[in-house]
Amino acid sequence: MNSPSTYYKKYLEIYTESVKKLTNKITLFSIYRLAVFTLTFFGVYITFYKWQFAVIIVLTGMVVFGFLLSKYTDLKTQKALNKALVQINEDEIEIASGHFYNRNEGLQFQDGNHFYSLDIDLFGRGSFFQFINRTSIKEGAQELARVLKANNINDIVSRQEAIKELSDKINWRQQFSATASLVEVETPAPKIISWLKNHKTFLPKYMRLLPLVFTIISIILLMLIVLKFITNPGIIGYWLLIGLIITGSYLKKINILASNTDKVRGTFRQYALLLNLIEKESFSSELLKEKQLQIQSIDKKASAIFKAFSKSLDALDNRNNLIGAIFGNGYFLSDIKNSFEIEQWIQLHANKVADWFEVVSFFDAYNSLGNYAYNHPDFVFPEIDLKGLVIKAEELGHPLLKKEKRVTSDLVIQKEQFFIVTGANMAGKSTFLRTVSLHIVMANTGLPVCAKSSKYAPVKLITSMRTSDSLTDDSSYFFSELTRLKYIVDAIKKEPYFIILDEILKGTNSTDKAIGSRKFVEKLVASNATGIIATHDLSLCEIENELSDVKNYYFDAEILNDELHFDYTLKQGICKNMNASFLLKKMNIV
Repeated sequence: MNSPSTYYKKYLEIYTESVKKLTNKITLFSIYRLAVFTLTFFGVYITFYKWQFAVIIVLTGMVVFGFLLSKYTDLKTQKALNKALVQINEDEIEIASGHFYNRNEGLQFQDGNHFYSLDIDLFGRGSFFQFINRTSIKEGAQELARVLKANNINDIVSRQEAIKELSDKINWRQQFSATASLVEVETPAPKIISWLKNHKTFLPKYMRLLPLVFTIISIILLMLIVLKFITNPGIIGYWLLIGLIITGSYLKKINILASNTDKVRGTFRQYALLLNLIEKESFSSELLKEKQLQIQSIDKKASAIFKAFSKSLDALDNRNNLIGAIFGNGYFLSDIKNSFEIEQWIQLHANKVADWFEVVSFFDAYNSLGNYAYNHPDFVFPEIDLKGLVIKAEELGHPLLKKEKRVTSDLVIQKEQFFIVTGANMAGKSTFLRTVSLHIVMANTGLPVCAKSSKYAPVKLITSMRTSDSLTDDSSYFFSELTRLKYIVDAIKKEPYFIILDEILKGTNSTDKAIGSRKFVEKLVASNATGIIATHDLSLCEIENELSDVKNYYFDAEILNDELHFDYTLKQGICKNMNASFLLKKMNIV
């Protein structure tokens, strides 16, 4: 299999070349259109006094011009899609080189009251979300954030299978993402769904036939006048007035409908294309097939239903053309016809739109997960094992660190074991805690993890690593810490969690902190909790001598040639070398 970077470089060249070719074709078709317009004008000019020929030339010119315009529009759409594909592959090359800090940080998804999202750099600058996110629509980003925050330990294997399958479908993923990136959203999906569900129909049922009857009468009147069966041509003007009066009686409500539909036209047009991509693809994993089934209707495909609605919306938008509005409404009741079709669509499908939107958001989010798996072929999908081991990982590393800088450690932690990790400043304790946290989050999500191998018994994660005081809530730092610890204690009473703590009770004096930390860890162990706590307090390590479920580990630091050296490797035992005084002296602070 080619490496991801090889694929991205190859297809960047292919799509870049396609953009150039399409640009040339678009220019050519612009010239063709100008030539047809000029020739038509010239043909009418020289046959002006032979109106039969002039009419034939005008009609022919209109047909050819319309055909060229349609091709021109198709070429512009293809160019936009290929430009989006160019951007996708350029982005992947940039991100692989470490340049991703300009992307969406996902700060809106941070939640200080969540189980772990604030502590483990899940969101924010340089976060896992910023690195992994490839969603193209707002609802897709929301779904991706929801999946990462779900703490869901059920059906992990089904999510793994879905992600593996999408990982292999790189061409399809890129087509979907490129198409999704062209969605011009004026109105968020929840507002569209709310509008559809709350719309009150204003056109009576007989309006289904009235525009058709009115159109037939208009055509008959016109033919009778042309064939001179009616000698008073003014009657066609009166008929026009009648049509405008009928339309005018509903004008206010049609205007409101048109105002609402104008904001969603682009969304439905693009979603029709996305649904079509989902419908046409062949999936084998149960989760993807289930989502595909969710958009299937009894008689029509969801994409066809969306496309029909999009056409009705476009037709109503044509009322903005003054000539079309006057003659279209006067002779064909076009506004009433188009509004009736829209209202009928809403009545039939409004309750299903939320499901269809949800499926598109799901694939937008899961494409990011599949893309991540594709980009990391050296990562492994954890083997789900329920035999007592919570995590047994070989060469476990932090997924956001570059391979050449990443230092890995082996980790084996049993159910109801608690590790106390000590170490010097900057030795790697906090990075290790976030590494383990991300392993759990990624494994629960269904993603491959940064390890040579991993066996995993699914468990929910809860952390206390970052705490801040709140002036607005009038709460001190220490009180915020206690509130978080209380949150953890209450949570583990209901169900098991993997607990990760980093230097708790920092907001009090060292003696009080040592006593409090010891009592808290003892309480957790007595509750049969599983987890890790990092601390500078070596007295906490004495618990290992009293409780068999507690194990001591450390990260070391050495002074070699008057320089501080870290190996960032997890070792069993208690740290003996601290570095605060050395650093103070080295930096001429003391």
